[in-house]
Amino acid sequence: MLHLSQQLRLLQKLTPQQIQYLKLLQLPTLSLEQMIKTELELNPLLEEGVEDETVEVEQPAEETPATEEQAETAADKKEEEFSFEDYINEQDSYPAKGESHNTNDDEQEEMPIAAPTPFVEKLTDQLRLAEVTDTGMLVAEEIIGNIDEDGYLHRDLESIVNDINLAHKLHLTVKQVEEVLQIIQRLDPPGIGSRSLQECLLVQLEFVKNHHELVDLARKVLTEHFEAFTKKHYEQISKLMMLPLDDVKKVLELIAHLNPKPGEGTITTQENYLTPDFLVTKDEDNFIIQLNDRNIPPLRINRNYKELMSRKNKTVGADTRNFLKQKFDAAKWFIASIYQRRETMLKVMHSIVDKQREFFETGEGLKPLIYKDIAEIIKMDISTISRVVNGKYVQTDFGVFELRHFFSEGISTQSGEDVSNKEVKERIKEILASEDKSKPLSDEEIAVILKQKGFNIARRTVAKYRESMMIPVARLRRSI
Repeated sequence: MLHLSQQLRLLQKLTPQQIQYLKLLQLPTLSLEQMIKTELELNPLLEEGVEDETVEVEQPAEETPATEEQAETAADKKEEEFSFEDYINEQDSYPAKGESHNTNDDEQEEMPIAAPTPFVEKLTDQLRLAEVTDTGMLVAEEIIGNIDEDGYLHRDLESIVNDINLAHKLHLTVKQVEEVLQIIQRLDPPGIGSRSLQECLLVQLEFVKNHHELVDLARKVLTEHFEAFTKKHYEQISKLMMLPLDDVKKVLELIAHLNPKPGEGTITTQENYLTPDFLVTKDEDNFIIQLNDRNIPPLRINRNYKELMSRKNKTVGADTRNFLKQKFDAAKWFIASIYQRRETMLKVMHSIVDKQREFFETGEGLKPLIYKDIAEIIKMDISTISRVVNGKYVQTDFGVFELRHFFSEGISTQSGEDVSNKEVKERIKEILASEDKSKPLSDEEIAVILKQKGFNIARRTVAKYRESMMIPVARLRRSI
């Protein structure tokens, strides 16, 4: 049997305007610039420029309908029309009138950067000089296209052969592709396209001039004792090769000068440039906090469309009027969302600077800080703070930092004071920098030293911090 029932529920839902604001809030500067360009293309009522004047909209004189039928028709017509005056008094430009879009008086000019030669093109040019055949170039291009950012080829040659034969109707063998690969590995930088660290280092040894005896010993270490070499079992290598430890040390020093990642460093300066979202500078005893929005254009509502939407314009049809109203609302909401994003981000940054004032003055002394602390100060939700912090960067007098850098858990010291766990990590780095490399410190020994400095840290906590900083265990830090 069917049962009908009624339920009364109270739900909270985000409006489209709120959703748009939250999306803009989590965008970094470069993504916001791109989104504004897209919105300018999609919405004809939105345009670049500062609002310079307000269009006065005249109210039509009310006429008394002659009959009851005419009165009803006039009422329906009035319902269909919307009041532009409801919007005209709201903020319809970004930045607001009287507000400077960029706090910098002097326009900062960017230095031109020379266009670099792509890494693939460098290798291809070298191959042409090596007089490689047309078929060899096809193979080389396929191999180079599969090299990762570290300079390694992790795809097996059988798959490469199958792809080339299928695409170009050839009958190449793995041996032929191997010959082309060996040519590539001996281009500049040497070892590019290697399939393993062992192969990469062996290729680079071919280009070491002088030190012939050491090169032969290094080749023997890499071919016959590679596993012991990676695990830093130096005494075992010394015993197996019947060499004194001093000679083994010279061999290891030679290998250490080789490049384990021949493809590293090929990223261009443009690709590697980080655009900060905030600029914080110290002026005597105060901090100047700016939002890096100098590339974000000022926005306003198109004046010509405003005039079209006024009631005195009788040439615009109902469909056109509704379309303009929809686009007008979207433009107003977009401008308001950008303005609200700016205000929220500045509030969060001001609160962070207030809480971490010592760091912005000296570059050290981070205090424990969590999202909830900032949320309570600016009276906003924690999720809003998370959206502002995530993926945003600030330029300070001591470098560029991600906003998440200023948030960390607190650790109690013996004096009862709370310090940031990032300060503890710095202390661990200092301890490891001064350790005896022939007898590196264990996590337990590091914990003892930290306790002597006043930090109550357990061994497992030291291990967790060490791993988060990508520092290997004591055995792998060892050197002769």
